[in-house]
Amino acid sequence: MANYVRFRDAAGGEHYGQLDGATVSALSAAPWLGGVATGFTAALDAVTLLAPAEPRTIVCVGLNYASHLQGRPVPDPPTLFFKPLASIANPGEGIVLPPDAGRVDPEGEIVVVIGKRLSRASREEALAGIFGYTAGNDVSARAWQRADGQWWRAKGSDTFGLFGPTVVTGLAYDQIELTTRVNGVQAQHAKSDELIRDIPEIVRYISQTITLVPGDIIYTGTPGEPQALNPGDIVEVEITGAGILSNPVVAG
Repeated sequence: MANYVRFRDAAGGEHYGQLDGATVSALSAAPWLGGVATGFTAALDAVTLLAPAEPRTIVCVGLNYASHLQGRPVPDPPTLFFKPLASIANPGEGIVLPPDAGRVDPEGEIVVVIGKRLSRASREEALAGIFGYTAGNDVSARAWQRADGQWWRAKGSDTFGLFGPTVVTGLAYDQIELTTRVNGVQAQHAKSDELIRDIPEIVRYISQTITLVPGDIIYTGTPGEPQALNPGDIVEVEITGAGILSNPVVAG
């Protein structure tokens, strides 16, 4: 198991890096692109962590846990949507609630980070093409989600695309644990073996239509029924081995 980050150093330079305890070692490129150590190291508490990938595409799976469906039929075909790159915010940044959005919920998710180019992949190729996993928060404005027909602003507003803080490798796809907390109180909990469509199937299915490239990310779905967010809340999403993605909630 290894942990990779993207960070900004004290001089403003941005790097990919490998985390070793309280030290981060800069890489020459993203690890899924063969980045190697440059020799530059820094204390973790002396750098600013950024979203740990720079995807070309962000694909999301909706309605992929029975606990979130709450008795509704399983979608067939699966419900897929995109998040715009403009929605990405970094670990520790504020989740900005649009003033006219109404109820906004967190959605803790296991996020897949792609490590190989995948096009019309088999299930085995899809699994082999995964570099690692990170925690994600698919922030969602419910009234807009119901009213708009498409979810472009409900799930794509600025700061609604959160993932991090690290990308962890070496996990078994069906043994990942997910926990979401709001103000320290557990709001969601699930394991990846509860997914209706499991991780290799999700990647395989998407690759039949969209070519995935290294650094692309896939949100795999959220469990349960998340609670509404309010300014001042702190949302934490944690998956096995990847650390805690923590973001405050602020009024827009």
